[in-house]
Formats: sequence, C-alpha cells, structure tokens
Amino acid sequence: MNPVAGAIRTPDQRLRVFVSSTLKELAPERRAVRAAIEQLGLAPVMFELGARPHPPRDLYRAYLAQSDIFVGLYGERYGWVAPGEEISGLEDEYRLAPRELPKLVYVKETDAPREPRLAELLHRIRDDDGASYVSFAAPEDLAELVRSDLTTLLAERFALAGPGVREPEPEPEPDAVAGLRAEAALPAVLTPLLGRTHELETVAGLLGGDARLVTVTGPGGIGKSRLAIEAARVLHERFTDGVAFIDLAPVTDPALVPRAIAEAIGVRDVGGGGLDDKLRTALRGRRLLLLLDNFEQVVDAAPALRALLADVPSVSALVTSRILLRVSGEHGVEVGPLPLPDPERAAAARDATAALDDAARNPAVALFVERVRAATPDFELTADNADDVARICIALDGVPLAIELAAARARVLTPAALLERLGRRLPLLAGGPRDLPERQRTMRRTIEWSTQLLSASAVELLTRLGVFAGAFPLEAIEAIAGGIEDGDLLDDLAALVDGSLVHQQEHGDRAVFTMLATVREYAREQLDARADARALRDAHARWYIALGEQAEAELEGPRQLAWVARLSEEADDLRAAMRHLLDTNQWEHAAHFAWTLYVYWWVDGHLGAVHAWMTELLDAAGDALDDLTRATALYFTRAIGFWQNPNDWVVPGLEESAERFHRAGDRSGEALALISLALALLGAERPDAERAAGALDTALDRFREAGDQWGEAMALVTMGRVALFQQRLPAAQADFDASLQVATTQGDELGAAIAMHHRGWAQVLQGQVGAAAEQFSRSLALSHGLGHDEGVAYGLEGLVAVAAAAGDVRRAGELLGAAEVLRERTGLYNAPSFSFTGPFIEPFATGPLATEFAAARRAGRGLRVAEEVAIAMTDASGAVRAMGAPATDASGGDVSEAGASGAGEPA
Repeated sequence: MNPVAGAIRTPDQRLRVFVSSTLKELAPERRAVRAAIEQLGLAPVMFELGARPHPPRDLYRAYLAQSDIFVGLYGERYGWVAPGEEISGLEDEYRLAPRELPKLVYVKETDAPREPRLAELLHRIRDDDGASYVSFAAPEDLAELVRSDLTTLLAERFALAGPGVREPEPEPEPDAVAGLRAEAALPAVLTPLLGRTHELETVAGLLGGDARLVTVTGPGGIGKSRLAIEAARVLHERFTDGVAFIDLAPVTDPALVPRAIAEAIGVRDVGGGGLDDKLRTALRGRRLLLLLDNFEQVVDAAPALRALLADVPSVSALVTSRILLRVSGEHGVEVGPLPLPDPERAAAARDATAALDDAARNPAVALFVERVRAATPDFELTADNADDVARICIALDGVPLAIELAAARARVLTPAALLERLGRRLPLLAGGPRDLPERQRTMRRTIEWSTQLLSASAVELLTRLGVFAGAFPLEAIEAIAGGIEDGDLLDDLAALVDGSLVHQQEHGDRAVFTMLATVREYAREQLDARADARALRDAHARWYIALGEQAEAELEGPRQLAWVARLSEEADDLRAAMRHLLDTNQWEHAAHFAWTLYVYWWVDGHLGAVHAWMTELLDAAGDALDDLTRATALYFTRAIGFWQNPNDWVVPGLEESAERFHRAGDRSGEALALISLALALLGAERPDAERAAGALDTALDRFREAGDQWGEAMALVTMGRVALFQQRLPAAQADFDASLQVATTQGDELGAAIAMHHRGWAQVLQGQVGAAAEQFSRSLALSHGLGHDEGVAYGLEGLVAVAAAAGDVRRAGELLGAAEVLRERTGLYNAPSFSFTGPFIEPFATGPLATEFAAARRAGRGLRVAEEVAIAMTDASGAVRAMGAPATDASGGDVSEAGASGAGEPA
C-alpha cells in the first residue's frame, strides 16, 4: 500500500465514518449526513475536505482502511469514471470497503430513471448481506435515519475509547471463542440413543443445511432433550465455536431468556449497558449453536429469539419444546413415541428364537432392557419374559421416560409382576388435566404410578423437592425435610434415586441431586396445591440465606475459587430464593442475602441481576425500609454502572447509603459505600479529587475498625487511583503495595490480582516496565485461575504496554486483539477500564508499522483466549529480558481520565 495509507488520520482520533457519494448531485444530503455524524461526536471522512474533487485511488483506499463505518449515499448518477479506469470512484469505494466494515446504504427516492450502471450497482448492494439498505425522501429524513442507525450500530459494535488513540475494532474472527468461561457444556450422556435414527437425521440435516431455527416438539418425557443433545454432538464440526446448552427449566419469566443465554455463553452482566447489546456483540461472527431446552414455559420469548438470530446470522438455535414457537424461519421436528413391539407378530413367529430376536431389536424393548441392566446387570431378555416386556412398553405408549421409570422397579419386580401392577394401577389414575395430549397423560400417570410404589414419607419428600429450581445438596434437602413422619431421609432419598425420580451426581467430594424437568414439574404442582407451600419456600430461602452467610467470609479468603464454583452450581436456587423473598415482601432478608454474596455476584458476573432486584425492592418499599435494608439497596442501585448515570442521582444516593450504614452500625457497609462514592466523584463531569480522597480516608478507617482486611485492601487500591488521578505516581504505587500486602495476608487471590494489576500500571507509568511485566503476568495468572474474565482482560492489556515498550509489534498487537475479543465476548467492553495502553500502541498504530500491527491485532482476535493467556504469561519474562533500552516513558501523559474511571465496583 502507498505509504500515505499508514499516516492518514483524522485530527481528533474520533470514530471515523467514511461517506461515499457523488458530490454536486447530493450536496444537500452530504451536508445533512455530516451534521448527523458530528452531532454524535464522530468524525466524518468526506473527500470534499481534500485538495482534489476526486483523489487518487490509493488515497481513498487509505481513508477507507482507517475508517470504522461506511456510509453510502446514492441518487441518480453513477459518477465520473477516470481515464484508464473501468468503474467510477463511487463504485470503487464500495468495492474497496473492507468486508468487515459495517455498511449503511441510503438510496434517494426519485421519479427520474437512474443511470444504468448505478442501477446495476444498487442491485448488487441489495444482495450484499453485509450492508443495510434504506431509501429516503428528503435530506432531513436522511439525517434522522443516519443518527438512528449509527446509534444502534455503535451500541452493538464499539466501546468508548480509553486514553490515547481509538483504533478500529475488527469483527471477531470465525474461529475465535469466548473468554475463559466456556460455553455451557452439553450434559453428559452415558447411554446410547435408541430408535431415533430418522429424527436425528432430520434435525442434523436441517441444521447442516440452511435452517437456523429448529424446534424439536413432543410431550414431556418423549426424549426431546436426548435427541437434541445427540444432534448437537453430530453437528459439532459444523459449529466451529461449539454448542452452548441453555436449560430453561428454572426460568419462568420470558424476559429472562436473554439473560440465561448470556450466562451460558459467558457474558458477564456487570450492570453497565444493555444486556441484549452485549449478547449480540458476544455472539457476532461466531459459528455457534444455541441448544435451548424446555422452551415451552417461556414461549413468549420466541420473538426475542427470532430477533437475535436475525441480528447474528452466524448463530443457529436448536430448541426443545412441547409446542412450536410459531415464528418465521422455524422448522419443526415432532418426536413421537418409540416404535412399539407387535405381540401378534411375535406369536406368529416361526420359533421362539425368532420371536426373541424380533423383540430385542425393538427400540422400546431395548430401552427397557438397557435401563433394567443399569440397576440389575444380570437381567436378560428371554423367551419367557419377552412378551411381558413388550406389553409393558405398549402399556406405557412407548414414552421413553415412562419406560425408564417402570424399568427402575424391575430390580424388585419381575416383568410379569410389573406388568400386573401397571395394568391394575394406570387406568385408575386421574392422569392430570384432560386437555393434555394422551401421551402427556401417560407420562403423568406413570409418575403417579411410580409414587404409589413408594412409602408415604418418600412421596412427601418428592413433593417437597419441588421447591428446588436446579441441583441441590443433601444439606439443603435436610432443611426442607423436617417433620416428615415415619420416614428416614436417607432411605427415602435412596428410594427416589432407585426409582429414577431423582438423579444423584458427584461434584468433587459433594453429592448433589437433580430431577428431570417433567418430574420436577409434577412435584411442583403437588407442592403448589398445599397449604404449607409458602412455609416450605421460606425454609428453602432460609437455607440459602444461611449459605450466603457462610460464604461471605470464605469469598474473601483462600477458598474463594472453590466457593465461587460451588455457588455457580447452585445459582438457579440462589435466584429462586431471592425471587421468593421479593415476591413475599421480605425486604430485609432479600437485601441481607444480596449483601452476603456481594463478591460472588461480582466475580461471577451477576451484578446486573442484583441491580434489578434492588431496584424492585426500592420501588416497592422505598422509605418504609429500615436503615440497613435501604442502605444496601441504594448501594447496589447506585454503585453498579455508576458511570452511566447522572451525577445528581448517584452521588446523593451513595451519600445516603453511607449515612444509613453508619446509623445501622455497619462499618464495612459504610466504607464500601464511601469507596463507590469516591469513584463517582472522580468520574463526575467535574471531578472532585479532594472530596474523593476524604471519603477514602474515612473508608479505610471504617474497614480497619471493623477488622475487614478484604475491604481494607479495596480501599487502598482506590486511594492509589486517586493518587494517579492527581499525577502522584510514587504515592499511588505505595498504596497499591500496601493493598497487595493486605490481600496476600488475607489469602485473597482476587484482591491480590487487583493490587498487582494496579501496581503494574504505576510502575509502567514511571518507566519501570520490567518490574511491571512481572506484576501483570502474576495478576493474569491469578485471574485466569479464578475464572475472572475482567482480570484476565486487564492482565492482557497491561502486557500490551510491556510488549510495546520492548518494541515487539507482533506481541503487542496479538495481546491487544485477544483482550478486545475477551471483553466483547464477556460483555465487559463498555465499562470504563483501568488501562493505559493508548500511549504505548499509538506509535505502532499510526507509524510505519501500522500494517504489521493491524495484522497482528487481527491474529490476536482469532486466537483462543486461554491459549493466548498461556503464551502471554510465558512471554512476559522473555519480553523483560529483551528490553535493552529504557522503557517508553508515559509518566508525563495525562492519566487522570483513566484514573477516574475503572470498574463500577471498588476494584
């Protein structure tokens, strides 16, 4: 490329919008578009600003290469074709625009005929799936369209710039993956799929072709989930970025389906920006299959799912539901019962061996035999029992879950005895609502039949288990099982497991239990019909509140990682407990519960949900709350995402929160509110560093009075930020050093990682880049171990500066690209970040190495982040050794803006 390509920049380094059009014909429209772009604070790139009416091809290629968005305006004229050229500059600009560049095309309505070559060009543009194509009538209409479209596009694709240059962000490469938290894996399957060859080929064929939304339908227990999981496994090579499994059984509100998808693919809801925008940004460009299980109870979310697929064409969805979603583009595949054996054919067989072979090949019989052998390995299908087994399958209509439940009884009953009991019991059972499909009633009758084979205490336990939303440990069962008469809890639980009504799993040294959605639904229906349902849900909530109280201290110490993992396993029931507390107006308990799990909500990316809960609490109860409850709710609604809210709303709210914590005698709560108040004061339109420093001094005193070392470390980190804001770099480093010492003493790996990251920037801004490399690398390793995506992104960004200071353009670009992808894929891209990479990469981005840097950056975006983390940590020491010259001195730069921002939480 012509050397000028690497040098052309807009003066203010704002996001650049390239405007392509004929000049005189569309002069009013060009003025309207320029005004719209500038009103959004962006930089229009228009050739009328240059020295010639039609610049050389290399020149506008250079402008295109360094623009972020392409806007095309078209009227009646095709434009001038230069001597020696075959196409006009207008068409050439569109052709040269990089494919990954967002393209907004506006065509003026006209009664006059368009020039033939323009009509041909517009026809090709309409067929381009990478371009938005809209018509307009007048310049003022065009201006409004451009403002609206750019606002939407920016929300989806771009983050606000940090200090220094804002570079174009390329689209995620197809083979890149999400951050450290992988997509929710497919459930483990230990048994073969029987009798579903045709359905499997149909689903795989649809998704392997042009279909992007396939819904597998059928009644409960028919095997929809099993089929969908197998189809996803078959399709794994087509979906190069994997499959994300989203179990919607615990989700009852259709509005929460996007949140469930976001959590499954690793998007962190930290309360900043719209979750829908984050979800689309995280998915864009990825060949990913979303497997959404149990969609029938949130079917009103179907339009939202359809809109998501329309916005992200690289993603497909496989849905299981008892009913079709009824949206455009949906392909339905109905799953019926397993093929049934034919007793008459067996009776007519030429001999017993042939009859037995025929029965063994039947999928329903094979499933029964396979399930019985799981409990009784020596079970055999014989000529004596084959007819009974066949009639059992017929009685159960070939419904797989019904067959499994019946087979679970074969460890104590022969097939003949089992058939007799089924024949005596099933016709007598009510079978649920009359409007259910016949096979759904069969499934319900089978569950009821299974419960009638249990003791009264085991049936009571099953009903009470309906209170759980997800996986649950034995201790939680004990909390809701008190007072069951004439029963032994362990014996009753074993009976439920033996009967396949409850499944047991091992999570490390802990046993946890689950129920299939159909069984849970049955148990919940029985529970809801009882007078003591509220009391049982209260007991459930009390147990999880106690778990939060136990976790609070553990989350701040050396067992932090283990507790975050455990709470993640029980996240469905944590949410269910909170929902119950809010629905029953137990405001004090709800706020207390939120507060005890603060570190978990933060590290695991759920603060957005907490913000919504506490907003609901304030809206419902307001000033009627006691001091501690209102202080907590104010904190969560003001401190989370404070940078997006008006200063006259956030600062007073945090001041009130701190005062109410003080009146309630909660020193740590008061101190945490003061930390967030200090950050809000620094992030205000007119930063007040002096007042922020005073708030932090008080916060540090309060944490020390409370003996709260975790809080003390957080306060010291934030004090260091204030020092950076005031350009007092040695003082900032001293605060970060003190924070690290406290966190290390506490055994708080998260606090240590945060302190190391800040310490690294204080060092690098003072020119101590070698020492900074070690800090960033250690911080990165700790964050990686914790699964803390935000910390990993920060670590990568710190090492960008290290590589740039060493003159390693390739590593700097790769690390920056990897950090960008991680932030986009985890929803962390639109929060202010505590990084100063801009001054370090600017020479690469704007100088003679710009092309090499951009290529490395693209390569970094295509690497798997976990691989990049390993490479980064390995390379850090080598990068330090390679530095033969003093590091880039960025200490003279303005760090006040970055020092004032940072995450919405105290770290």
